[in-house]
Amino acid sequence: MQIKNSPYFSLFLALFFFVINSYSQTRPLIAAQPEAQRQWVDSIYAQMSLQEKVGQLFMIDVFSSDPDEKLNKARELVKQHHVGGVIFSKGGPLRQAKINNELQEYSKIPLLIGMDVEWGLAMRLDSTYAFPWNMTLGAIQDDKLIEEVGAGIARHSKRLGVHINFAPVVDINTNPENPIIGNRSFGENKSNVTRKSAALMRGLQRENVLSGAKHFPGHGDTEKDSHKTLPTIDFSRDRIFREELFPYRQLIEEGLTGVMVAHLNVPSLEQRDNFPSSLSHDIVTGILKEEMEFNGLIITDALNMKGVADFDEPGEIELAAFLAGNDILLFSEDVPKATAKIIEALHLGLFTEERLAHSVRKILYAKYKVGLNDFEPVKDDYLIEDLNSIRNEILAHKLYESAMTVVKNDRASIPVKDLETSKIAYVHFGKDPGNPFFEQLNKYTQVDSVSAENLNELLDKLESYNLVIIGYHQSNASPWSGFRMSDQEQTWLYEVARKNKVILNIFTRPYALLDLQTTANFEAIQVAYQNSRLAQEKAAQIIFGAIEARGKLPVTAGNEFPVGTGFKTRNLGRLSYGMPEHVGMNSYKLAKIDTLINKAIREKMTPGVQVLVARKGKVIYERYAGHHTYGDTTAVKPSDVYDLASLTKILATLPLVMELVDKDELDLQTKLGEMFPAFRGSNKENLSLLQMLSHYGRLKSWIPFYRMTLDPKTKRPDVRYIRKEEDRGFNVKIAENMFARNDIKDSVFYTIRNSDLEKKKEYKYSDLPFYLLKFYLEDIYGTSLEYLVQDHFYKSLGANNTTYLPLKKFPGSRIVPTEEDQLWRNQLLQGYVHDEGAALLGGIGGQAGLFGNANDVAKIMQMYLNGGEYGGRKYLEQKTVDKFNTCYYCEQDVRRGVGFDKPQLSNAGPTCGCVSMNSFGHSGFTGTFTWADPDEEIVYVFLSNRIHPSASNNKITQESIRSHIQEIIYEAIDANK
Repeated sequence: MQIKNSPYFSLFLALFFFVINSYSQTRPLIAAQPEAQRQWVDSIYAQMSLQEKVGQLFMIDVFSSDPDEKLNKARELVKQHHVGGVIFSKGGPLRQAKINNELQEYSKIPLLIGMDVEWGLAMRLDSTYAFPWNMTLGAIQDDKLIEEVGAGIARHSKRLGVHINFAPVVDINTNPENPIIGNRSFGENKSNVTRKSAALMRGLQRENVLSGAKHFPGHGDTEKDSHKTLPTIDFSRDRIFREELFPYRQLIEEGLTGVMVAHLNVPSLEQRDNFPSSLSHDIVTGILKEEMEFNGLIITDALNMKGVADFDEPGEIELAAFLAGNDILLFSEDVPKATAKIIEALHLGLFTEERLAHSVRKILYAKYKVGLNDFEPVKDDYLIEDLNSIRNEILAHKLYESAMTVVKNDRASIPVKDLETSKIAYVHFGKDPGNPFFEQLNKYTQVDSVSAENLNELLDKLESYNLVIIGYHQSNASPWSGFRMSDQEQTWLYEVARKNKVILNIFTRPYALLDLQTTANFEAIQVAYQNSRLAQEKAAQIIFGAIEARGKLPVTAGNEFPVGTGFKTRNLGRLSYGMPEHVGMNSYKLAKIDTLINKAIREKMTPGVQVLVARKGKVIYERYAGHHTYGDTTAVKPSDVYDLASLTKILATLPLVMELVDKDELDLQTKLGEMFPAFRGSNKENLSLLQMLSHYGRLKSWIPFYRMTLDPKTKRPDVRYIRKEEDRGFNVKIAENMFARNDIKDSVFYTIRNSDLEKKKEYKYSDLPFYLLKFYLEDIYGTSLEYLVQDHFYKSLGANNTTYLPLKKFPGSRIVPTEEDQLWRNQLLQGYVHDEGAALLGGIGGQAGLFGNANDVAKIMQMYLNGGEYGGRKYLEQKTVDKFNTCYYCEQDVRRGVGFDKPQLSNAGPTCGCVSMNSFGHSGFTGTFTWADPDEEIVYVFLSNRIHPSASNNKITQESIRSHIQEIIYEAIDANK
């Protein structure tokens, strides 16, 4: 009979795997090679003396921050008393690795190394990574993310030679006044706590790090700290089994490897008065081992904590803990005395050799499971780098983004939609800074920070605003940091909310909301749980609809906000900010851009730069490097504005023209003679919009209009056209102490009208169409291009850093200087457009004159990439964007779209040659460049003042810095995503 062909074979396999799986669940310390594991344990145990066996029960504490002489005690305990393990605490990773290796070398049997690192090694060590606290994770609805946290902590632990993490905390925090659990708990709902705890456990054990669920039988509903006293859990046995022990059942079924027993007084489970649960045989053995059938490691909480240390003498406490059923005795205050007591008790018959063997062998099984049968020292090469890899940050972004919780949202106030009608103030409350929050808010629109010495002054200042965003920021230093609002803060909050539309943001535990007697006057409330940089940034992104709020309260925060409260908010399609890996790109490859930026600055190709890369609507790279000028100490900041030069064409003039095409007021075949009566009968009468904007209309490349203002003899500005002071008829300011005649623009217009056409019809880049479009747009709308582009696009886009005439809006310290103009204006140009033709038009040209920063340029380019939509608003039709992003004369070797530049058709051109043919953008004379690719959903912005101090500096172009950066961007795309 062929077994494989038997109808019972599949049933046999199913039964076999069920038995194996059940065995591994009930015996969680069994390794993948159980027979080899058993043989190793038998061999080690057979060679051990009684003192060595008892020594295995102890896990001593070591602080890597301690001076060397203090560590001698640990060295002695390992050498002379054969302790089985070490729990490391405060210090640094490099020193811990060194001490770990030293102690392991002294130990005959490899030491089991443990740590309390509930939210990562940063709970104990400097120079390491902190994941969000459990309360924050409790708000997340995707438990797979929690498993990844466990896996991440486990990878860090293993890299540092740590084998057991005393986590997860499975306490159900039903008491807001709990002084020791709080943020360490996943929340108050037992099902949510169980799911999150199980997920974290799976992550730890997936990476072969043992877990130690705590604090058995449940430390969540107490107002006392067991580090300082013995807290009482005064509930019925039924309630404790139904609530506090609920998570343990699930975790045990899933293969939990360890449980830490707390120091608690639990009258319903232990008859002796004020008897610590960690010393209770009824609780440890009777409930955990027998009733709950737990076969993993049982570890006491620290035996030096007042909750147990005050109960009896050192030695007696350890013996009692062992007799209660614990396997590992943590933080013994006197190992030699405790060892002697345990050996004495064995000789007196208080327990059997089998009882000792049960715990010792269990510990040895655990050591084999984590690989200590083949011990290798911790390597300290690149240790800090490995513990702080980009992988941590990638996960943290997802975690904070998923945790943000909107608990109130009247009239859908979040996300903020109509930026053009919103005047927004930010008011800071709390003891911790809120700079990342404020800075992120300002990436979406102008938000003013408002503060005052007293309430009346604050209310007066806020009268001119129609939206107030309040950030309540408390310390993120530890999960035990204070979170209560002062009486003054409560009063101020009420008064501000009573008189203003307010969005309140809580950057601490949600229990802070309990201090508010009413929240009726708040339009919206968001809970961010922590005051970390990422929590602040993600909260701001949710307010403006760049990402959605998806979190739910893991605890009750008053009658208004029961556990589970959380409104999902809309994504308006505004730019969000995150990691390259979130959109299928590689951080390490993208970081190569830094090298090119550093080279450009070092070799004086430009004093400074702003570089931004976005993909799929998410900004994934930003760099603000260098200084405003070579001799200046003013560092480039994100809010600084550059002369965008010819980017003005596609960022200001072109969208207004496209809008008219949308309205059927223009089309690509509209002729100049139709647009301007003055052009009828001219050589340009039949020149179409399509030909002009494709640079295929035989127009001159440029006309040096400024020369008409020069004295023919001196080549200096002629007083007939230029004056040093504003005067009647001379109101066009072109630079400091330079004013042109008011009718100069007419001269520009008619000079273009009367100019010759090129003889040959071929591609020739020309500024002239954009001069004419400025005149046309201002004529039909009856107002300046400066106001048109603000009203039609920038205000609602939140492009508050983009403007003509920046000196009217920004202080000079935010405006990056361009050239030391020796040709015409004879001064440093700062806040005045470099382009001479635009200067003659008062700084407002169709071809130049715009100033802005990289973030704003990206918004406009993203709007194009979104098919004319941004922030929930439709600016342009997709068909219109496509119409202008088309190369109509490619067959005539004209690469241009309609206004947009396009990729080169041969070798030379504006891009790296690695972009799609659907991509588009433009470059500017001052050293600016932006490009968008619909195929890869990429936006790239490069801003510089490469013409400082002289326009003769063309190294950026000669070295192809901008296109090499673009090449790196495309190389960073992960082909598998």
